[in-house]
Amino acid sequence: MTSLTLPSLPPQWRERVARLPSRPPSTALALLLDRLLLPRLDASQREALQGRTVEIELQELGARVRLQLGPRGFHAAGEGAAPHLRLRARADALWRLLRGEDDADRLFFDGALVMEGDTEYGLILKNTLDAIGPLWTVAPAR
Repeated sequence: MTSLTLPSLPPQWRERVARLPSRPPSTALALLLDRLLLPRLDASQREALQGRTVEIELQELGARVRLQLGPRGFHAAGEGAAPHLRLRARADALWRLLRGEDDADRLFFDGALVMEGDTEYGLILKNTLDAIGPLWTVAPAR
């Protein structure tokens, strides 16, 4: 199991990072999700997830991305409106979730994943990700 551990920035630096524009990292993540996630979503899943802004924050950095699924794929969401769903977690917890090494329920109940906002939409997102399995897999070492 590969671990992803980031050192936590001091609070004053996390506050500064949180004020940075989210568009550049959001655009990069949207392109990655277009390759890893979008092809695995069927039409009903795409429809259920479309049009709502999700914000994901890495707790140790204060960095955040804001994404939305549109008709042609994922894109960076603007800063204007409040997100429908806000997820906050440490990088190692998100990494374990993406690799299928941990499940969202366990992370949520352990306090490693915090969800705020539209909980019904959050449940739809969680169930969709559970149904398609890990987004990131590593080939076994030879």
